Amino acid sequence: MRPGDRVFKNLTTGAGVFIVALIGLIGIFLLIQAIPALQANKANFLTARVWATGDPNNLMFGILDLLLVTIATSLVALVIAMPVSLGIALFLTQYAPPKLARPFAYVIDLLAAVPSIIFGLWGILVLAPQLVPVARWLNETFGWIPIFADGNLGGNFAGTIFTAGVVLAVMLLPIITSLTREVFQRTPTPHLEGALALGATRWEVIRTTVLPFGKAGYIGASMLGLGRALGETIALSVILLQPSLNFDWSIFDGGATFASKIASNYAEFNNPTSAGAYIAAGLVLFLLTFLVNIAARAIIGDKKEA
Repeated sequence: MRPGDRVFKNLTTGAGVFIVALIGLIGIFLLIQAIPALQANKANFLTARVWATGDPNNLMFGILDLLLVTIATSLVALVIAMPVSLGIALFLTQYAPPKLARPFAYVIDLLAAVPSIIFGLWGILVLAPQLVPVARWLNETFGWIPIFADGNLGGNFAGTIFTAGVVLAVMLLPIITSLTREVFQRTPTPHLEGALALGATRWEVIRTTVLPFGKAGYIGASMLGLGRALGETIALSVILLQPSLNFDWSIFDGGATFASKIASNYAEFNNPTSAGAYIAAGLVLFLLTFLVNIAARAIIGDKKEA
């Protein structure tokens, strides 16, 4: 092996080992800092729905509500963002002329540069009042379904999981759309030309060539967006109301996610034991993102084998 190749190999290997070691050290740090609080906790950490960490001598905290609200907001965001992102990616790659597709793609990508606090303020001040009629219609029409039932805010449809999910969906659009567009653009040209030569319509070409080729990439992009949604902090801290209320299995509930709970209670970090409770919650969020990535890799691997 040439000296230059050996140096490059060692550098790339070192970079990979460094990243893995850094992630491991972060996990170890979170675990070490969380252990004292977990030992002092007088409630079940996984199943309790109480969060009282103000008195370090009487800690009672559980993550069940935080976990449920985090998952609920992320799923609402994905349900909205995935089909919209797919439609935008197909439009930009299969229908729009290049003169329109390029600037349109730039505009979509620029959404990723908007700070989270701007999305949060826009969501609670501008979007939330506009979504109230939609939320009320969903509640009145499908209220017999638990997820559309009256929430724990007593008829207030503004700062709910539904509103937070819609804002999160807008934040996920540039991530999912950009990656999906890149995958669709790499569909082999002979496949496209072959389908057109056989007399397929534009939609048939998309259905038989573009979508099967880009399915794994689209799922991977959606999982990456899910990871982004799980960790969103400032926007959800601004939007979600009544973070102390228990989750009642409705998208019209208020509440708090892992990240928003930690960000909203930073004043309690002056005590190591109380801070450990939030670090323990952060550790669960840390592990949750790992599970999402593992699931994404498994799904993509199955699609590639198929």
